[in-house]
Amino acid sequence: PAAAADEPGTPQGPRAPLHGAAGRPAAPPAGAQPAAVTRTEIIDRAKTWVAAKVPYSMTAYWSDGYRQDCSGFVSMAWKLPANEWTGSLATVADRITKEELAPGDILLFHNASDPQEGSHVVIFGGWTDGTHTAYTAYEQTPPHTRRLDTPYAYWNNSAKYLPYRYKGVTAGKASTAGAGETVPEAAGPASHGVAGYPGRAMFGPGADNPYVTRLGRQLVRKGFGTHYTKGPGPRWGEADRRGVQAFQRAQGWRGGAADGHPGPETWRRLFS
Repeated sequence: PAAAADEPGTPQGPRAPLHGAAGRPAAPPAGAQPAAVTRTEIIDRAKTWVAAKVPYSMTAYWSDGYRQDCSGFVSMAWKLPANEWTGSLATVADRITKEELAPGDILLFHNASDPQEGSHVVIFGGWTDGTHTAYTAYEQTPPHTRRLDTPYAYWNNSAKYLPYRYKGVTAGKASTAGAGETVPEAAGPASHGVAGYPGRAMFGPGADNPYVTRLGRQLVRKGFGTHYTKGPGPRWGEADRRGVQAFQRAQGWRGGAADGHPGPETWRRLFS
């Protein structure tokens, strides 16, 4: 959107412990190892703030204990034991290249000379197309958390945004599936007795595989392919999600049960 080209400032709070009803836990000791988290978990955690439209604040803390600014949002999505800030997130991450970016990584701009001027961080959710000129960003910015297709690397100060990968990210599958379904860790192609279901990790931002094509073609056959402007392909996109969501709603599902991400029950019904 044109309005997004002139982004509001994103002042942030300093590094701080998690907050909550139980008080302020002590910050973890220096050198503490980051907790493991999957890419799917990172994106799913980010989506919870998007859905809740968490208001932006550099001083307030959400019910999960994380500060409601851009770096607190990343700390939450990465399941960090404390609220980091743009000046410390790189200490729990590794610098990567643009070509290596995958869902759950971040694009970080820390203005060391004036941290309150321009510093910002967003979560990379996957490329929007094969040109790699735009991507889906999950970010905490005024007035509240959002998910928005964004030009690479960002709307402004683009050259100053650098890609990083959380040191604790793992390649495993998350335990939560689409349509309110629960999938065990490392669910296989025939998990839950659903023949051919490849697992949740095959679908979502950044996914690029034959299962996405198969899903899209079946949506077309079932009459839920109206969102495609061209034939379904192997790269997951918004047309796939909206098609799946339309199918889920046709089953009578609502809310989180119709989030557009196929779990085993969605797959079973779609291919039955």
